[in-house]
Amino acid sequence: MKISKVQAQANRDRIVETASVLFRERGYDGIGVADLMSAAGFTHGGFYRQFESKADLMAQAATVGLAQTLGRIQQAKGTDYIQQYLSRAHRDGPGAGCTLAALGADAARQPEQVKAAFAQGLEETLASLMREDKAKGAPALHEARARLLGTLAQLVGAIVLSRACPDDSPLADEILKACRAALVPKPGARAGAKSSARTDRDGKAAVPRTR
Repeated sequence: MKISKVQAQANRDRIVETASVLFRERGYDGIGVADLMSAAGFTHGGFYRQFESKADLMAQAATVGLAQTLGRIQQAKGTDYIQQYLSRAHRDGPGAGCTLAALGADAARQPEQVKAAFAQGLEETLASLMREDKAKGAPALHEARARLLGTLAQLVGAIVLSRACPDDSPLADEILKACRAALVPKPGARAGAKSSARTDRDGKAAVPRTR
């Protein structure tokens, strides 16, 4: 029986969302098309009616995951997002976490369309978080972008390094703790202290964002 365009799109969205979670959990090479389709509730045979290739699905799933990460950043208050990001819960739950941290290194070995999805998602994140800086001059805008990239790189790198350690390794927790200390100075920290992140009203580092 032929399904409607609305239902077909809903099925496609379900596959992409399921893939976004499973790719983050297992990596791009850790799960095949048949298992992905089964997890989404469909048969393997319908895959190529929806997607040109597995790489096509990987790119679309990355776009969804990166948009989810941006949404969480925008909804967070002050340094909440940094605290949540550099937590043991995020480290231990890649399927519900940041796509950049879960799949960034893996994406480097994938087709160009997957890399392009990551680059576009990162640029959209930067553009959204820098919206308030657009009225500033070029030098200030360049500085804000560099600062934000440094903060994002430190966040992602901390999770990647922590996950590379055994689950029960003290080093896994030490990495997260060290980066939290670097990005979220204690209240009352000396003005002008070195930090790669912007500070909020309490003197704490915060990922620049817009409301």
